[in-house]
Amino acid sequence: MIRFALLIMILFSLTAGSCSSRKNKLDHNDLIPEKELVSILTDVHIADGLLSLPNIRYWFSSLDSLTTYKNIFEKHGYSKETMYKTMKYYFIKKPKQLIMIYDQVLGKLSEMESLLEREVILAEGRIKNLWTGKEFYCFPDPAGNDSTRFDITLNNPGIYTLTFSAILFPDDQSVNPRITAYSCHPDSIETGERDYVKTMKYIKDGQPHTYTFIFRVPEKRTLHLRGWLYDFDNKPDEWGKHVRIENISITYTSAAV
Repeated sequence: MIRFALLIMILFSLTAGSCSSRKNKLDHNDLIPEKELVSILTDVHIADGLLSLPNIRYWFSSLDSLTTYKNIFEKHGYSKETMYKTMKYYFIKKPKQLIMIYDQVLGKLSEMESLLEREVILAEGRIKNLWTGKEFYCFPDPAGNDSTRFDITLNNPGIYTLTFSAILFPDDQSVNPRITAYSCHPDSIETGERDYVKTMKYIKDGQPHTYTFIFRVPEKRTLHLRGWLYDFDNKPDEWGKHVRIENISITYTSAAV
């Protein structure tokens, strides 16, 4: 649906721009830089989403789509004509590059959605984040700290939810990249029985993906949650790893288990 909406916008831009800039040459002069274009298109889709909500639409009923887009272009310092010229150039001369630009837009929107979902969960549930590790992990790491190992104590009976976002880039050389996690009794951390969590392989497409795992702690028992956020089957060197893990949280609910 998002890709369909993007295509509609391209066609709309070409149609609207053709009336006022039919004589403009389709060259790269005075075009909007790619990084700015990604930001503009991201804002356009956020605006479209907001204006689809009845309450928002009611309060801004005086604004049509053209006016909304024009305001976004101008907020970024560009005119409507420059935006149309840029879209026209990419659509006609560099359509493959335009697809790559839209992939960046989708990546930013997906990342925003993941962040929003995480904040909503924490806010609505008033749940404290029990994660005690780093805020994010990025490889290759110039500091040479290649460990994503964690060890969290689960003190209360109930349900614990581990959530994080992982971006695994296509040039990452790890084999079967995944999270490895298990729970064990504190009296036998190294030698006792381990209850491994069913895991899933990370997606290597350079886009953020949210992963969620649930752990249940029975009544009157304390467990340790241990493992690695970034585990693999081979031994890639530091520069063979290309991943970013962030937005990590462990939340707790005392629901019956």
